Amino acid sequence: MKSDIKLSSDAWAILEARSHDPFSFLGRHSAGDGMILRAFKPRAERMWILPVDGDPIAMTRIAGTDFFEGHWHHVNFGHPYRFRLENSAGHSWEEEDVYRFLPLLGEMDLHLIGEGNHFEKYRIMGAHVCEHDGVSGVGFAVWAPSAARVSVVGNFNHWDGREHQMRVRGSSGVWELFIPALCEGEVYKFEIRAQNGSVFQKADPYAQQMELRPATASVVHNRFVYQWGDAAWMNGRVEHQAADRPMSIYEVHLGSWRRPDSDDSCYLDYRELAHQLVEYCQWMGFTHIELMPVTEHPFDGSWGYQTVGYFAPTSRFGSPDDFRYFVDYCHRHGIGVFLDWVPAHFPKDAHGLARFDGTPLYEHEDPRLGEHKDWGTYIFNFGRNEVRNFLIASALFWLDEYHLDGLRVDAVASMLYLDYSREEGEWIPNKYGGRENLEAVEFLKQFNCLVHERFPGAVTMAEESTSWPMVSRPTWLGGLGFTMKWNMGWMNDTLSYFENDPIYRSYHHHALTFSMVYAFTENFILPFSHDEVVHGKGSMPQKMPGDDWQKFANLRLLYAYMYTHPGKKLLFNGLEFGQWPEWNYNASLSWDQAQFMPHRGLQLMMRDMNHLYRDVPALHEVDFDGAGFQWIDCNDSGHSVLSFIRRDKNGGQVVIVLNLTPVPREGYRLGLPVSGHYDEILNTDAEVYGGANIGNAGGVVAEEHGWMDQPYSAELVLPPLSCLMFRPEV
Repeated sequence: MKSDIKLSSDAWAILEARSHDPFSFLGRHSAGDGMILRAFKPRAERMWILPVDGDPIAMTRIAGTDFFEGHWHHVNFGHPYRFRLENSAGHSWEEEDVYRFLPLLGEMDLHLIGEGNHFEKYRIMGAHVCEHDGVSGVGFAVWAPSAARVSVVGNFNHWDGREHQMRVRGSSGVWELFIPALCEGEVYKFEIRAQNGSVFQKADPYAQQMELRPATASVVHNRFVYQWGDAAWMNGRVEHQAADRPMSIYEVHLGSWRRPDSDDSCYLDYRELAHQLVEYCQWMGFTHIELMPVTEHPFDGSWGYQTVGYFAPTSRFGSPDDFRYFVDYCHRHGIGVFLDWVPAHFPKDAHGLARFDGTPLYEHEDPRLGEHKDWGTYIFNFGRNEVRNFLIASALFWLDEYHLDGLRVDAVASMLYLDYSREEGEWIPNKYGGRENLEAVEFLKQFNCLVHERFPGAVTMAEESTSWPMVSRPTWLGGLGFTMKWNMGWMNDTLSYFENDPIYRSYHHHALTFSMVYAFTENFILPFSHDEVVHGKGSMPQKMPGDDWQKFANLRLLYAYMYTHPGKKLLFNGLEFGQWPEWNYNASLSWDQAQFMPHRGLQLMMRDMNHLYRDVPALHEVDFDGAGFQWIDCNDSGHSVLSFIRRDKNGGQVVIVLNLTPVPREGYRLGLPVSGHYDEILNTDAEVYGGANIGNAGGVVAEEHGWMDQPYSAELVLPPLSCLMFRPEV
C-alpha cells in the first residue's frame, strides 16, 4: 500500500467545499491494476477500512490535509465495507462511506421533475428515512439548479459544509445524497455555495418537520409511523361533502382559540386542541373546522400567511404525527378539516425560499412581477415548471399525508391580476397586452383538476374578491375549477348595511337584496372571517349600532340572515359569542364573556341555528341553484322588512322574515305559499337568546287571503331586530 497522490483540482474542490461531483473523487474507484479508496474526514486522526471479510486495513493520511486514502495493486475487494476512525483523543467509531452509494432518484423521477409533472415529489424530495443497499439512513434531495455546490449540514457533521457535499443529477438541477445511520429527529439544513462564491444555509423546501421558531432548521420526519383510524369518514366523504349537504365552517386560529388556563403565554398542543375543539364544535353544531395556516411560518404575527414550510405543520403545537392525530380525531367524531393554503406569495426570510440558490429561483427576478410591496413578500413564478410542481405537490401532500378534506386558497385575486395593488408602470402586461396572469390561471386550473381527480370529495375554496367569471365552474367549461368561492361582495354589502343606524336602513335596502342578482353565478360560501375583526376594524359587537341590547339583537339577526341566505357558511372563532375585544392573535379568546349574557344568548342562538341549518333540508340542499330560493317581498324598504322562501329538493320549504329595525310590528301581513299551520321554528328574539320574547306563540295559521303574490297569508308579530322562521306542518 502506498500514497504518492498529488492534490488534484477535484481534491481542492472538496477541501474548499465547492465540488458539484464529490463522487468522482471520494469513495472507491478502479485504478489501473487495482483500486483506490479516498475519504475526507476532518475530525479523524487515523482511519481503517473494514472489508466485509478480512482484517482492518489502515489508510494513509495525505500530509497536511484531511484526506485519507488506500491504493491497492491486484486487490479489488467488493461492497460493502465500512470505516473505522479514531480522533486525536483516542476515541474510535465506525461508519459507512457516504460516497459508496448509488443515486436514489431514478431517471424517470428526474424527467417528471423537469416536466413539472411529478405530483408526488414530496415522497422523494427533501429528507426521507429509508434503506439503501441494505443500510438504514436518510436520503436527501433538493432543487438548486444555479448552485455551485450544495451540502447537507447538521449536528452530525458539526455543520461543516465540506463533509457531506452532494452530487448534482445532470441538468435537472437536483442535488442528492444518502447519509447512512441518520434517523428521524435529525436536524439539518442545506448549505449552498452560489455561483458568485457566497455561502449560506437554507431550510429544506420539502421538509416535513421544522424546528420551533425562532430556530429555523429542518427536521427529519418518518412519515410511516402514524396509524389512521378514520376510514369510515374517508370512505363517506364524497357523500357528506356534496353540494346538497350542510357545510357550517368554524374558522380557527389554533394559537388563540384557547390557551391553557394556567399560562396564557403557552399553547395547547394538537392533541389537546383536537379534544377540546371537537367537543365544542359538536356542541355548537359546526360541520367543519377551517384552520388558518398551520404550514410552518417564522413570524407569529403573519397568522401563518407568510409560509416557509409548505410541507411541514408548524411545530408550535407539536409534531407532524400530533397534527395527524388532530385530523384523525376530528374525522372519527364527524368533523371535517380544511386548511388555509397560501400559493400566492412567500416571505423573504433568509432561511426560506427567497433567492434559494443565490438566484430568483421560486420567484420572478423582475420586482414588477415578483414582489408584493403591500405584504413585503415574493410572488411565485407560476411560469416555471418546477415551481408549479412544487406548489401542486404541496397541495396534494396535505390531502394525501394528512387526510385533509379541502384547501381554502388565500389571495386568489392577487394571483389572477398582474396589476394587483400596483400603479401604472409598476406591472408588466401579459403577451396579449392584458392584465391577466396567464401562468397563474393555468396553475389554478391544474391544481383544481388534480385535487378533484385524485381526492374525490375534497373541496377547494377560493378567496377571490373580484368579478373574475366562473371561479367555481369546471375547467372544461372555461372555469378555474374551484368547488366554491367566498362571497366577498355579500359580506361587504351585508356588514355595510348592518353598520348603519336602523333609522337610515330603508335608504340602503338594496344592499341586502342585491346579492340575489348574482347568488347563483358561483357556488358561494358566505364568510365572516378573521379579516373582518382585525386591523382596527373592531369586533362584531363594536360594528353594530345602538346600545348593548340592540348590538346583540343586530348580531343575532345578522347571523340568522347569513344562515338562511343561499350559500355555505363560515364563521371565525369568537364571532359566535360576540367577544368585545378585536381579535388578538397573541391571546386567548375571551371565553369568560361567553358565560354571561348577552354573549351567552348569542352563543346559544348560534348553536340552535347550526343544528337547525343541519336538520332542515330547505336551508342547505339547494344552495347553488335558484330553485332553492324565492322572494316573498324584497321591496318593503319603508318598514325595512325582508321575507323569502327556502326550498329543498323535494319541495319542502321554510319561510323567513327579517325585521331590520328596532320597531316591533304587530299585524304584519305576510304572503304564504301553502295553507295550514306554520310552526315558528326560530325566533332570534327569544328570551333565552337575550331577546324580549316577542313572537307568535309558536306559530301562525295561513288564511285564504292572497298577498304578496302568494295564495295565502297570515298576520304576524315581528319582534324588533329579529329573524323569524316558519315551517308548514306536513
